Amino acid sequence: MFATFSRRAVVLVSSCTVVVSAAVLATTPPGGLPGQLGERLLGTGPEVVTGEVRFPPVRGETTPAPIPQPGQVAVCDEAGRDEVVTLPDPGAPEGGRPLWIRRPPGPDSADLPVLYLLHGSASTHRTLMDERVGELLDEQMCRAGVEFVVAAPYGQVEWGATTEWGDAADGSFALESFLTGPAIHAVEGDHVRPRGLRAIGGFSMGGYGAAAVSLRNPRRYGQAVSWGGYFRVDDPDGIFGVDPQDRSPDRLLDSSAAHLRFVLVEGEDDHTPLQEGSIHGEAERFAGLLAEAGMTVATLSPRGGHDFRTWTRSFPDTVDFLVSGWSATP
Repeated sequence: MFATFSRRAVVLVSSCTVVVSAAVLATTPPGGLPGQLGERLLGTGPEVVTGEVRFPPVRGETTPAPIPQPGQVAVCDEAGRDEVVTLPDPGAPEGGRPLWIRRPPGPDSADLPVLYLLHGSASTHRTLMDERVGELLDEQMCRAGVEFVVAAPYGQVEWGATTEWGDAADGSFALESFLTGPAIHAVEGDHVRPRGLRAIGGFSMGGYGAAAVSLRNPRRYGQAVSWGGYFRVDDPDGIFGVDPQDRSPDRLLDSSAAHLRFVLVEGEDDHTPLQEGSIHGEAERFAGLLAEAGMTVATLSPRGGHDFRTWTRSFPDTVDFLVSGWSATP
């Protein structure tokens, strides 16, 4: 499936096929995914001092990167804390837009990464809660040794349009503006994260949204994850108007987004239909474009189709990839 990609390192990790790409990548050494994504993809290697791994600070950012402590973080003993807040938003039902926030035990701080999550077209933030996404990510935080905040807004509108996590051309709702403004302020408050400690991910339509929003707002995010997403405009309700191409991730790969790191997850049997074609092959296609642009991308192919059981199989590898980005200099 991936034989046409010339600069690929293929490793088997748990139940997924993992393909990691970058302009400078040749063959990676054996070991876990974070180690494979370390010195070659991230530039500067770690400095080992008396048994500790200390990464150099990210240029232009004063917030220290987290140092992994596998099995030794608070969430190993105490579950994350859930809160659902409602933020003013005229495009939301009843004038307020819910936002689920799950924080690991202990105080918040600017060096605690945040993963913003976007649900799909037929679901809500409550779906993610019911699918135990928070608990499953707690387990991965404990295993990987880096805790992070999880935040998922409600992305529907009361008249039922498929929102594509964007700003509607007619001004009826503005979800991208909500994500990149009020949602970040509500989650981070006075502890504003640098972009290197802020990631955005999503499922299905949310996977498209995570790619589009991160590429359209590269100063906001350092990493993006797409589970079962697509990377061209698929706008069944025409919310983007007559010229939606500036919302197409595959047309947004300019130098301003070169720092972004992507994880693309597509089930082996995902043939979910789009307006044209299907999701099958979208991850491979977009990974090739990202690699051509010199960007870092990991492609995961868990067994299964277009569902949470398939996507959650990729959580260990996805979290390893995110931690490697949070823990090292880009």
